[in-house]
Amino acid sequence: MEPSQGPHLVRLYVYDLSRGMARRLSPVMLGKQLEGIWHTSIIVFDEEFFYGGGGITSCLPGGTMLGEPDSVVELGNTEVTEEIFLEYLSSLGESGFSGESYHLFDHNCNTFSNEVAQFLTGKKIPSYITELPSEVLSTPFGQALRPLLDSVQIQPSGGNNFNRHSGPS
Repeated sequence: MEPSQGPHLVRLYVYDLSRGMARRLSPVMLGKQLEGIWHTSIIVFDEEFFYGGGGITSCLPGGTMLGEPDSVVELGNTEVTEEIFLEYLSSLGESGFSGESYHLFDHNCNTFSNEVAQFLTGKKIPSYITELPSEVLSTPFGQALRPLLDSVQIQPSGGNNFNRHSGPS
């Protein structure tokens, strides 16, 4: 692996998993307006990194079944090298971001993106994304659906699981 010189742009890809349905149905179902059901990933070093039921995964930007993101947020630049970043991801995969640790409301792709964004740039991802689970669960409908939704795992296909020995596999 060639050492990469910084700074490197860090972006957040934001996907609406509901494809606009949350915007239309949330007022009726939840009694409040939601703009989307957000899945996020971090783009850095010309790769897209995300977390789901299969653990930490990477692919070419826009290479999951979700296609192109609904929006892109520039989080800033990082001086972290690719080598250090891949070591960091490896330690995350071994500690708190294995596939078994995934939980739709409490430990999900947005939790991962937020943690990685802070590591790379010192900045958090937008709060409208990280506060979505509590917003949904604060409604009677969200509470009624929680037992069903607690078992849901999201893993957009199209990426490669991250292997601690060789990076993306």
